[in-house]
Amino acid sequence: MGEKVVAGQFDLSDRQRYRDKLRTCLTGLERLLAEERFDRPKNLMGLEIELNLVGADGMPRMLNGEVLARIASRDFQTELAMFNLEVNIAPHRLGGRVFDRLAEELRTSLAYADRKAGELDAGIVMIGILPTLDRDDLVSSNLSDVDRYTLLNDQIVAARGEDFVLDIDGVERLTCTSKSIAPEAACTSVQLHLQVTPGRFADVWNAAQAVAGVQIAVGANSPFLFGRELWCESRPPLFQQSTDTRPPELQTQGVRPRTWFGERWISSAYDLFEENLRYYPALLPICDDEDPLKVLDEGGVPSLAELVLHNGTVYRWNRPVYDIADGVPHLRVENRVLPAGPTITDVIANAAFYYGLVRALAEESRPVWTRLPFEAAAANFDAACRHGIDARMVWPRRGRHGGTVEVDAVSLVRDELLPLAEAGLAAWGVEAADRDLYLGVIEERCRRRANGASWQAATFHRALEAGLSRDAALAATTRRYAELMRTGEPVHTWPVGLPDPVPLG
Repeated sequence: MGEKVVAGQFDLSDRQRYRDKLRTCLTGLERLLAEERFDRPKNLMGLEIELNLVGADGMPRMLNGEVLARIASRDFQTELAMFNLEVNIAPHRLGGRVFDRLAEELRTSLAYADRKAGELDAGIVMIGILPTLDRDDLVSSNLSDVDRYTLLNDQIVAARGEDFVLDIDGVERLTCTSKSIAPEAACTSVQLHLQVTPGRFADVWNAAQAVAGVQIAVGANSPFLFGRELWCESRPPLFQQSTDTRPPELQTQGVRPRTWFGERWISSAYDLFEENLRYYPALLPICDDEDPLKVLDEGGVPSLAELVLHNGTVYRWNRPVYDIADGVPHLRVENRVLPAGPTITDVIANAAFYYGLVRALAEESRPVWTRLPFEAAAANFDAACRHGIDARMVWPRRGRHGGTVEVDAVSLVRDELLPLAEAGLAAWGVEAADRDLYLGVIEERCRRRANGASWQAATFHRALEAGLSRDAALAATTRRYAELMRTGEPVHTWPVGLPDPVPLG
């Protein structure tokens, strides 16, 4: 949700000054690209997971400040609301048994954090949207006590000029309003980073966009919000609507939302940064003292602070990232498509599938994005969010004849994309044991047509059939989810429904 900033007020000249500085930063980025100043390939990937704090009753706990103080690790940070945390795993080189190592690091980190949360009668749950969240939980008073969140909320509210409207029509329909961006905090996700050279950036980003729908289809885990059953993956519409700076009139005019899939395939990372400047007004017009062009003239590496900050307030599902490590600039593709959870094994399986798939697709002689209209990729993303594992996708037809065909997502994954992901992981140098284990999880989800969203919905309906009220059924589903999550067994193996009560006497 943006860089570290301090709260304050902006006057009328700040935005013009910031816009001018952004253009200077963009010129600096263009020079860095032309001068080939970026880091060489290191095959580095990174992982972030947003988490929920939940009580034994399945309800959210507003305790992130206290829990973080007990965890006392820089790997864990605040997120938007007081029931959110985020864990960051240090970058790893793709290859060998990297996914097993990642899984073990996550198990250790999350078990430790869960113990610390337990000292405050809370626990950590990885789930796309916590089913027990109520509208009263997602209000501005429950935003984390961090200046940048307060400032960002104030600026988005001011830009919109009226209440935010949530209107999601799924299995059921939810309509309500909010006076703040707090409902966005319901969305807890996994972010997958991949460091790429400028020459490979466009191919990797295009590949990531092409498979975003498939990622959601196999990984959906967010079917409930405010007591309603909505889309299988309700985070994207919720995120877009809860951060939407456009009143209805601007939406009707076709002004682009800040949460955005995009509208075209690209040829350079520069395309995305330039679009962000061209289409989106600044939310946080905070200027740094650095003169990027002077730094470049002197042989240094500019931080491009304004560009980085502005980029962090445009919520693309695949976002470009400019960063500096050890004095050398680099570019990353940040994949923000996936929900958190259900288990560490599921998270790592989703990651392995993604990294293998984008490697293979980015290196194809006839890339998928030359054969698939961008509008079809966007429609696939929407269909997957709505229907999850049962979605149907438009995909390029195999063979010489060209064109596209509509196919079940599970058939597309099993017949075409899993073999590609396997080849991509082999190209990264990932050992066969890791490839087989984690891609096998994706294959089993497809075979059983089961993922986190399907388990949550089926278990909730079993609870209703057993006579529980809606609220009680959602709470019981959440408690059972947390229990099964802690076993570590992937979600496709979870038994549907609540455990039978133990008889007394």
